[in-house]
Amino acid sequence: MKYQQKEFSEDLLEKIRNTEAALKDHIDRLLLKYKPVFAKKNLDFDAGFYKEGNDPFMTEYRSSISIGISEDNEELIDLHTINIWECNRYFLGMPTSKKIPGSKIIGELLDETIEDVKEELKEYINDFLEE
Repeated sequence: MKYQQKEFSEDLLEKIRNTEAALKDHIDRLLLKYKPVFAKKNLDFDAGFYKEGNDPFMTEYRSSISIGISEDNEELIDLHTINIWECNRYFLGMPTSKKIPGSKIIGELLDETIEDVKEELKEYINDFLEE
């Protein structure tokens, strides 16, 4: 869901931080549960929470979670990334890094619920394990 800069509020900030925290905790649990399962198949399972920037309402801030699966020789087989929040500056609908008069700051928050994301990750992992 996209938010214009004028819609940035404490409630939105709390929603972003709560979503990031919930998904970070879930990723940590997935690592504990699935790393040994994948190791038995001679695969490396890695997952993480990634964040660039400090203030969610500043441009160039982004947060996401990722699951990566690789062979023991470190060759990446598959990577699944879900963006949580991303804030960028746009001018005429195009992203820009420069503060151009008339440009707007827009943030985009994950549309899915936390439960939907958890289910998506579970399906992704199970599909991979069934192969």
